[in-house]
Amino acid sequence: MPYPKATHGGEATVPAQPSFPKLEAEVLQYWEIDRTFQASIDARPAGANGANEFVFYDGPPFANGLPHYGHLLTGYVKDVVPRYMTMRGKHVERRFGWDTHGMPAEVTAEKELGFKTKADIEEFGVAAFNEACRKSVLRFTSEWRDYVTRQARWVDFDNDYKTLDTDYMESVIWAFKSLWDKGLIYQGFKVMWYCWRCETPLSNTETKMDEVYRDRQDPAVTVALRMDTGEKALIWTTTPWTLPSNLAAAVHPDVDYVTVEHDGERYLLAEARLSAYARELGEDAAERVVARYKGSDLVGRRYRPPFDFFYGQQPNAHQVLAADYVTTEDGTGIVHIAPAYGEADKVVTDAAGIQVVGPVNSHGEFSDEVAPYAGMHVLYEGNRAIIRDLKESGLLLRHETYDHPYPHCWRCDNPLIQRAVSSWFVAVTQFRDRMVELNQQINWVPEHIKDGQFGKWLANAIDWGISRNRYWGSPIPVWQSDDPNYPRTDVYGSLDELERDFGVRPTDLHRPMIDELVRPNPDDPTGKSTMRRVPEVLDCWFDSGSMPFAQVHYPFENAEWFEHHYPGDFIVEYNGQTRGWFYLMHVLATALFDRPAFRNCMAHGIVLGDDGQKMSKSLKNYPDVNEVFERDGSDAMRWFLMASPILRGGNLIVTERGIRDAVRQAVLPLWNSYYFLALYANAEGVEGTWRTDSTHVLDRYVLAKTHDLVVDVREGLDTYDVSGACAAVREYLEVLTNWYVRRSRDRFWAGDKDAVDTLHTVLEVVSRVAAPLLPLTTEAVWRGLTGSRSVHMADWPADDLLPADADLVAGMDRVRQVASAALSLRKTNKLRVRLPLARLVIAAEDAELLAPFSELLADEVNVKQVELTRDVAAHGRFELVVNARAAGPRLGKDVQVVIRAVKAGEWTTADSGAVVAAGIELREGEYERRLVTGDHGVAAPLPGGSGLVLLDTDVTPELADEGLVRDLVRVVQQARRDANLDVADRISLTLDVSGDVERAARTHEQFIASETLATSVSYGQVSHGFAGTVGENVTIHVTVSKN
Repeated sequence: MPYPKATHGGEATVPAQPSFPKLEAEVLQYWEIDRTFQASIDARPAGANGANEFVFYDGPPFANGLPHYGHLLTGYVKDVVPRYMTMRGKHVERRFGWDTHGMPAEVTAEKELGFKTKADIEEFGVAAFNEACRKSVLRFTSEWRDYVTRQARWVDFDNDYKTLDTDYMESVIWAFKSLWDKGLIYQGFKVMWYCWRCETPLSNTETKMDEVYRDRQDPAVTVALRMDTGEKALIWTTTPWTLPSNLAAAVHPDVDYVTVEHDGERYLLAEARLSAYARELGEDAAERVVARYKGSDLVGRRYRPPFDFFYGQQPNAHQVLAADYVTTEDGTGIVHIAPAYGEADKVVTDAAGIQVVGPVNSHGEFSDEVAPYAGMHVLYEGNRAIIRDLKESGLLLRHETYDHPYPHCWRCDNPLIQRAVSSWFVAVTQFRDRMVELNQQINWVPEHIKDGQFGKWLANAIDWGISRNRYWGSPIPVWQSDDPNYPRTDVYGSLDELERDFGVRPTDLHRPMIDELVRPNPDDPTGKSTMRRVPEVLDCWFDSGSMPFAQVHYPFENAEWFEHHYPGDFIVEYNGQTRGWFYLMHVLATALFDRPAFRNCMAHGIVLGDDGQKMSKSLKNYPDVNEVFERDGSDAMRWFLMASPILRGGNLIVTERGIRDAVRQAVLPLWNSYYFLALYANAEGVEGTWRTDSTHVLDRYVLAKTHDLVVDVREGLDTYDVSGACAAVREYLEVLTNWYVRRSRDRFWAGDKDAVDTLHTVLEVVSRVAAPLLPLTTEAVWRGLTGSRSVHMADWPADDLLPADADLVAGMDRVRQVASAALSLRKTNKLRVRLPLARLVIAAEDAELLAPFSELLADEVNVKQVELTRDVAAHGRFELVVNARAAGPRLGKDVQVVIRAVKAGEWTTADSGAVVAAGIELREGEYERRLVTGDHGVAAPLPGGSGLVLLDTDVTPELADEGLVRDLVRVVQQARRDANLDVADRISLTLDVSGDVERAARTHEQFIASETLATSVSYGQVSHGFAGTVGENVTIHVTVSKN
């Protein structure tokens, strides 16, 4: 038998309605046994110095949690592009990796151990805690492997990299040392966002991650400062807990300030804020202004702080300073300055020579320096106690609740505070401009990311805080003297350097083993001081950003390989990584190599639940991934995600209906075409062969259309427009199934070898073209068609593999447009397609192009006559209507000029197809064409207003009879399928009909017999026949029996 057996029966190997999940499981099992993935790589040699390699970077996920839809989406793209490039002849390694360090792992270990603070970890022991972290980070690797495999995603798990491996970590400390040698690492005391639960600062990258900022209610207070001149200056803050640390007040030098008398007191604030304090100062406060100042006039004035804990300790403290960032949009126009808890505050006080005071410990609790509040957490009982005391002292003018977005720790979800801490930094601002320049060498998908989201982030980049006061991570490789009298700093970038100075070669660079490396300070003549490692570990994002070189242990191994494989060719993650992995790879690549880290980058949107909100396990607002795999299959999920706007930067709502639509749009049409070929070719005992020389117009058309598909999908995938490639495949499959196959059915019925060979040929090509997008389904189709090893071992079809015929494609596409318009008219007028009509009129300027296809059009639309004319005006006309709401914002006052010209009929269609009125070109969506016709027929416009079709809707008795007979044939064909008959089986047919239906059947009995392969047709009552409807819901019964 030429093809696997295709029938409606259970014995079919090409079933009409397959279980795609079962089919996929069989393919996955085959791949595993056959080792197809590795074979596909080995078949495309890398070439000298990797000249034929396509370098793909797989961003490492954390393995201490199960994969979710975000991983699913990104994973599919990570498979589509390498599969495509492999078929284009490239050698594409796909090494998997694991992100293992940092607070995600630590938080998991803390929860499992029941720990609440760092003190718990210290008591437990750093070694034991880090071992718990090590176990937790790789807990779900087997689940990940199963999940990725079920996706039909090909990756190399056996040679994976882990950021906890010593080789990887050695490359990381090499990067740190290299930056140090370039003068790009420094230790600084800066105000940073700080997590009091995790007891560590966060970088600006971490505080800009998705969902870090959440709505929060905080107390806001307006407090009076007693000026030496007798007034009370009003300050406003949403952090009352910082008031004990107040060291200055700031005004804008150019803002107007006033002193207002009220209830025997004089209050100082910005004039623009008087109305905001009408409740406290009176509606007529402006009439009681007793003095006016520019902010610059107030600079240098002294005041007494609301709390005396640090009053009188610094000569420059507790005075009014100038600051350009002060605004009058909220508050009082006078800003409370506590430099330990505000980045901008510290800049101002540093310039004024005021030293920082910070009476808050690492737990976010007040220290003994502010004894009444010692031990209180600043955000909770501390805030409440301070507000109470301000009220009792008479300094509290207003207490309110302030709703605002506020940053939370991305690891533990607690609200952050700003706190001045000692930290290590990469001096990003020194090479920021170079990062902006190198970004221009990167191809971004979507393109606007380059100068938009990513470009703007680069332009405003600040120094990167890379140290964390934690335990599980790559060490900061800095050793310092423990005696300030004999200062010395050593930085190490390799195991060799550590062995040289400490006499032992580390086998593990984690704490506490690395901390145990100590030695006498060479610069201390007394021999009493010791070189000890600084306690911090590196930000885990430093690990991730080092991935391109650290995964291959560069520069200690693979140095030549790396030079020929950097930058990488392609990476993909969601667009939030413009502030994460994409950004930090770019930082390190610029600083270390003066190159981009990657050439092409896709930044896709976010996957949302079926309610348009973030996916939530508790809300169950998304379909379970495993259930989708078991019900619809992985290819359906892949198509749904890859064909969506999410790959162009938009967001996507995941629904079960959307996934099932993917089956209907792509998986089923491809399978149905293959099934159709197998069914009819086997029935006639013929086997399709590769041929492109058929002269039949439908064969020539589908071959040329397939040629165009090859080019369109190649161009899409070459430019990483995956959703565009999907659109091309979807449109093609519509043509293949609903035009070529349907229009060729009679030819297949008759065993037409040209038709069989042509369909076989185009299915071979389509299987290859769609292989990256539907890898499992195409594998089954390809192996059934060719019997060869794998479609993924096949090369991508060349552009000239099939004959091109642009004129034929344009003409047949026009035919399809006309047929679609005519069939929509039938539907509108409730005229079923099997009911023949007398005439179809096509009025269009290019009507003569349709002349060769008149017979085809008549059959498709089921009319007796097709009339072609260029005289559109004789049958109808188009009116143009301007959409003022759409055009107005762009055209302004000119929109009325355009409307008047259009109403006067003074508009034209340019060669480009654009509409021009009053010399102004209207864009799509700013107008619509409305068809106006007479009463002589039913009309519909052709796309773009290029013409119209008219359908004669008069139904004569003869036409009605033909329609009944066609309906009857359909019922018999359904009965054949219901009886599981092969398409070539001859039958005896009995019709239980009466009245008009019987009369029509007897008149056209020969036609019925030939269409249904009936050797005999009889009439009579049927007791257990197949029931169907004809005409206007007339029920009939038929029986079919195989001869």
